Amino acid sequence: MSNTTINGTSIIISDNQAHLISLFNSLNKYISQIGLGLILIIGNIGSALTCLVFSQPTFNKSPCAMYFIASSFAQFFTFNFALVTRMIHYGYSITTLNTNLYYCKIRFYLFYIFVAVPRYQIILASIDRYFASSRDAVRRQWSSPKVASRLMIGTAIIWCLIYIQVLIFYDISTGSCKYRSGAYGVFFSTYIAIDSGILPLFLMLVFGLLTVNNIHKTKQRIGPGGGANENRPAQGSKMSKKDAQLHKMLAHQITLFIVLNLPNPCYLVYSAFTINTPKSSLRTTIEAFAKIFRRELLQLIQTKILRQNPTRVTTGGGTTVRGLRPNDGDE
Repeated sequence: MSNTTINGTSIIISDNQAHLISLFNSLNKYISQIGLGLILIIGNIGSALTCLVFSQPTFNKSPCAMYFIASSFAQFFTFNFALVTRMIHYGYSITTLNTNLYYCKIRFYLFYIFVAVPRYQIILASIDRYFASSRDAVRRQWSSPKVASRLMIGTAIIWCLIYIQVLIFYDISTGSCKYRSGAYGVFFSTYIAIDSGILPLFLMLVFGLLTVNNIHKTKQRIGPGGGANENRPAQGSKMSKKDAQLHKMLAHQITLFIVLNLPNPCYLVYSAFTINTPKSSLRTTIEAFAKIFRRELLQLIQTKILRQNPTRVTTGGGTTVRGLRPNDGDE
């Protein structure tokens, strides 16, 4: 039997519990060292290749390709800051995060921004495909490089403003860097559950289905003599091969994102409802292990599968390039 302290209260844990806590802590350490190291290498290579592929003349002035490039570029910061700082903390027990208040605030402020920006660039890509596939000429005007540029910059600014709250309400409490407890803790955990879990899944699913519906209607209206436009389908005409390939790539991305991220809102909702619930050391350790394991497994699948399965993209002139399915970051 041994004593431990939770939220200032001393409790007694059994030898079996102490052994399990030590085991899960060791697993967290090895997963963070090895798993995060692999993800860091593969993720950087994949992001670089994605930027290279979608910057080719084949995708010149394609708003969807612009969103893919923006998402992959933002993921350089996700991998090399958010991921590296997590690996240092959990893998090598360098706990500056829990001792330096300024680092605590700035790290989580940038962490949330670098995770949100790539995710919502992919959501903007799904919205763009909905407008590009529409038979309404006015709606198709929203799928343009000019609109894409404004939305990409505007989205980054919005997330920088939204997460200013982290600089204010994050603090070091009981030896841990986290958001303040009480009413704000309930609000922020609920907000994160919606922002990082429920809302992205909902938006991708809705606009994915709307795009499929638009494509289905377009195919129904194509006659035997329907022609193709190189960049954008006119009303009642066949969509270009480039647009068709972008639709397929985005559909794969949305499907995998939804499937792989379904556990995320469940965990975040659970965290929101149990934020003020007293937890034993064993329960806290198991929750931390489950959280790290889920995230690293998700990121490993995304970087290995989404990056290494090339998709052939054929232009209207018959040229074929090998594109890579883009990735999305997680918290």
